[in-house]
Amino acid sequence: MKNKISIFSILFVLFFVFVSCNNEGSDTNNDTELNRENVMKQKAEQFISFKLTADISHLTDNQKKMLPLFFEAAKIMDELFWMEAYGNKDELFKDVEDEYLKRFIEINYGPWERLNGNIPFIEGAGEKPAGANFYPADMTKEEFEALEDENKTSLYTMIKRDDEGKLSVVWYHEVFKERTEKVAELLKQAAELAEDEGFKKYLNLRAEDLLKDDFLASDMAWMDMKNNDIDFVVGPIENYEDGLFGYKAAHEAFILIKDKEWSKKLEKYVAVLADLQKAIPVSDEYKKEVPGSDSDLGAYDVVFYAGDCNAGSKTIAINLPNDKRVHLEKGSRKLQLKNAMKAKFDKILVPISNLLIAEDQRKNITFDAFFENTMFHETAHGMGIKYLINNPETEVSAALKEFSTTIEESKADILGLFLVTKLYEMGEFPEKDLMDNYVTFMTSIFRSVRFGISSSHGKANMLRFYYFQDKGAFSRDAETGTYSVNFEKMKEAMNSLTEKILVIQGDGNYDEAKKWVEEKGKIGDDLQKDLDRVNDAGIPVDIVFEQGLEQLGIK
Repeated sequence: MKNKISIFSILFVLFFVFVSCNNEGSDTNNDTELNRENVMKQKAEQFISFKLTADISHLTDNQKKMLPLFFEAAKIMDELFWMEAYGNKDELFKDVEDEYLKRFIEINYGPWERLNGNIPFIEGAGEKPAGANFYPADMTKEEFEALEDENKTSLYTMIKRDDEGKLSVVWYHEVFKERTEKVAELLKQAAELAEDEGFKKYLNLRAEDLLKDDFLASDMAWMDMKNNDIDFVVGPIENYEDGLFGYKAAHEAFILIKDKEWSKKLEKYVAVLADLQKAIPVSDEYKKEVPGSDSDLGAYDVVFYAGDCNAGSKTIAINLPNDKRVHLEKGSRKLQLKNAMKAKFDKILVPISNLLIAEDQRKNITFDAFFENTMFHETAHGMGIKYLINNPETEVSAALKEFSTTIEESKADILGLFLVTKLYEMGEFPEKDLMDNYVTFMTSIFRSVRFGISSSHGKANMLRFYYFQDKGAFSRDAETGTYSVNFEKMKEAMNSLTEKILVIQGDGNYDEAKKWVEEKGKIGDDLQKDLDRVNDAGIPVDIVFEQGLEQLGIK
């Protein structure tokens, strides 16, 4: 009897342990799943929602009828960007049930975290291909270089493998034939409603250009179209998504409503662009190109973002067209997206300044300074140098390849601040405290470096932060963890950094660009600690949009 009780006891204990272990494993799995959902919730909520709307009461009936056509075309641009950035999004979403994971995928246009070095946040996603989906994922640079096709570096071609596994070049209008034809049809329908002849001409030419992947004619027409109350930027435009070579343009669209009052204030600055080009602090050969005189500065409320401009960090101003031929003949249009810019200022920049900027300089954080810095950043894109000084047939972007966008964003940032400074010295800002622009500029570095190493804008701000640090342009109080701008030293650093960048661009110095970006285009430990404080304070990384016809009251 004693032995029987002992055996029973042992069996009971073993059964209890077995059940406990299984329950513990279940709890662990539940905890893991719950933790994953919490992480996704936290990541998704780093992007604060903002409603995109505008006063459209002044629009004519025909203009209001155009808007649904533009929204439909823009949504197609969004689909095309998904195909360029990732591929088949339906496959990615089919097993996703968690609402926060779905939202985060939508923000990133794929399973890679754009503002965190493109690390995958979905199991099995693997590393993001540097060339996104513009090239075969298994293609090597050597294989691409060996491909004999003059169109392989075109902005508007994709590289595919044929049935034999060999590389081939395919134009966008062929890859996306059905969707491209639909967008062209929508633009022609809108053109029939257009009351402004310049807008009508642009829409018709853009429709034709989308069908042949040659955008010079519609770019020129867009430069002449400055008085319409609505603007529609559409097509394959920026090349940030191609991290392999920087060759390929990605599809996007903006729907814009003009702010006539603010735009009127900006008109006077266009007349002095040629003088500003001559004043750039670099030797003459690096500023010999004179931008066209038909440039335009305007303020708009954006009511829809689609595709590339909506991925990760959101664009708040644009300088287009990108075609250097247009820049030299006519200049470019610099459009400030005022409502989105104000959202970033209020919800992100001001909270960062309250945490990281010395208390006595927080009064210098102003929206006007943020607007001016951003506007002249875009102005600066159209200035400087576009072609190599010793090889005028070669564009700077082609020479600097994958580093071209980071260097170009660095140029636009610092040259933009120079332009504001020069205009102040010319008496164009008589009631301004220039310190506002410098302190707001410094605060913007902390906002933009959070975009990370996968963003050209993020890396550009890292380059500038460490350059400023080396030149003593700011100091950090170890006790309060706040930064103070040294006005004179920042001004000196601004001039020398402008010169450094324009020389790299004019010389097409790929090796110097590579060395600089690889050494300084990353976040050091001390800076990361301050950014961690920003993150811990719950300050959003960026904004996401509630957007659509319903936001404008259109059904």
